[in-house]
Amino acid sequence: MGGLRVESRMKRGYFTGVMLLGVALLAACGGERKPESGKPSLVSGVATEEVAGSSIDDLHEVVGTVRAKTTTALSARMVGTILAIRVREGDRVRAGQELIEIENRDARAEVDRAQAGLREAQTAVEEIERNQRAAEAGRSAAIARRQLARATLARYRVLHERKSISDQEFDEVQAQAQVAGAEAERAERMLQVLDAQRKAVDARIAQADADLAAARIRAGYARIASPIDGVVVARQAEPGGVAMPGVGLLTIEGAGASRLEVAVEESRIAGIAIGKPASVVIDALGAGEIDGRVAEIVPAADPASRTWMVKIELPRTAGLLSGMFGRARLVQGKREAVTVAGSSLVRRGQLTGVWVVDAQSLVSLRLVTVGRQSGERIEVLSGLGKGERVVVDAARIEREGVRLQ
Repeated sequence: MGGLRVESRMKRGYFTGVMLLGVALLAACGGERKPESGKPSLVSGVATEEVAGSSIDDLHEVVGTVRAKTTTALSARMVGTILAIRVREGDRVRAGQELIEIENRDARAEVDRAQAGLREAQTAVEEIERNQRAAEAGRSAAIARRQLARATLARYRVLHERKSISDQEFDEVQAQAQVAGAEAERAERMLQVLDAQRKAVDARIAQADADLAAARIRAGYARIASPIDGVVVARQAEPGGVAMPGVGLLTIEGAGASRLEVAVEESRIAGIAIGKPASVVIDALGAGEIDGRVAEIVPAADPASRTWMVKIELPRTAGLLSGMFGRARLVQGKREAVTVAGSSLVRRGQLTGVWVVDAQSLVSLRLVTVGRQSGERIEVLSGLGKGERVVVDAARIEREGVRLQ
């Protein structure tokens, strides 16, 4: 019995060894299979182009922040307690809309004083006008009496010369004529005095009018309205606080177009001019490029960073808000560069290459470093030289080593 078990185990080991040897042989036979022919496969109908230099825009990329074209900071022009602020951040306002009210008892008191002064001056004018009317009537009467006294004196002089009247009678008539002349002169001077008083009161009225207008203007400082159509972006005060001249209460941004404010190096500012186009990308919008133009160049450099502030005007764009980050490409001129069609590029993970065709029409993959895109062309910074031939439609080639027919 023991011998039979030993023999059985030997047979099982034999068959197992045979099976393992067969598997190894099959693996050896199915391993490296040489191609029947060493000739490369042919690909036809593939377009190629010779790499050459071309003139492209010399672009300078800068970063900046979106700002509203018009920003207004509202502040008080008088000291007073804030009674009401009728808007909050995000509210839209229109020009002339009342937004803030400040306590203005002092301003109202000034208006009342100015009105009282104006009424007093007007009353004085009315009294002077009555006196002028009376003085004119008195002057007319005095002039009439003077004329009568002069005529009477002339007749009495003739009678006195004829010795028809006594010296006493003539002297009395002559005195009466002198009194009538003095009364006429006094009436004339009275009118002159009243005219001078009228001019003085007219000046007081003009001053009272000016004081009243100034008091009403100061009273108007208690109500602050929006000067523009826009959106409230900041509220720096609350009711109950004290408003001070020059201290901000609200900040409003205009509802018009926005601008991208960028800092440009001193070495690049000479190539930028007002009106030049600029391509802008706002990452937060997730959209493509926005066509802008240079609207303003601040005529002074920052002495700390040696940069110039350039403001790029942007069209109305949905979702564009002040404070967003943006990138702008400014055209600095033209320069020579090696470019290929965008369809020539091959993407392999993080690597970029092109299919290069050699003198024998064999295709090989060449890794390149690419730069900016200019229309349908892409700049090649390194890895490719002028005169080489590349495949235009890279998607037609699946592997290296094929020959173009």
